[in-house]
Parts: sequence; C-alpha cells; structure tokens
Amino acid sequence: MPELEKWWAALWTFDRVDGAEPTNNVAERALSPAVLWRKGSFGSDSDAGRRFTERFLTVVATCRQQGRGLLDFLTAAGEAALHGTAAQSLLPASRGLNTNA
Repeated sequence: MPELEKWWAALWTFDRVDGAEPTNNVAERALSPAVLWRKGSFGSDSDAGRRFTERFLTVVATCRQQGRGLLDFLTAAGEAALHGTAAQSLLPASRGLNTNA
C-alpha cells in the first residue's frame, strides 16, 4: 500500500488537468507502427541498424503528429544534405526553441 500512496496524486492527474487522458491509448497507438515494423522485419542485428530504425521511426511519428508530409520532409532533408545547408527542424516552431544549436 505505501507504493500506491506514493503514486496516488499522479493516478488522478486526468481528473485535475484538462486534456489529460486516464489511459495510455495515445501512446500505445503511437508505438503500434514501430512494433509492427519490428515484428515484420525481425528487428536489426547491429547498433547502426537500431539507431537508424529508432531515428527513422521517430521522424515518421513526428511528421504524422504534426500533419507534415513524410516524403516532403525526407526530400527536403536529402536536398539540404546535398547542398550543405541546414535541414528543417522537427521541433514545433511554437515552442520557441533554438533549433540552430
């Protein structure tokens, strides 16, 4: 019971905070494509392959969440690499973060 008391306030966050959901369904749905990819491809046997996969799937999920076209983003990133210019940021502009660091 002491463990439950430790987390009691967090368990009721959805009741106090507008927009907070009582389930992790959003997170589960976001992870689903990555899980399906891993099962269908049998994963990766190298560190480089795992890094590529985690980064690529992050780009896919972020573009989906932001309503951005994945192919457009990847094309722009490839062109930026070819021309030696800065690529588009995946960070939302509304957060006011410095993406040039």
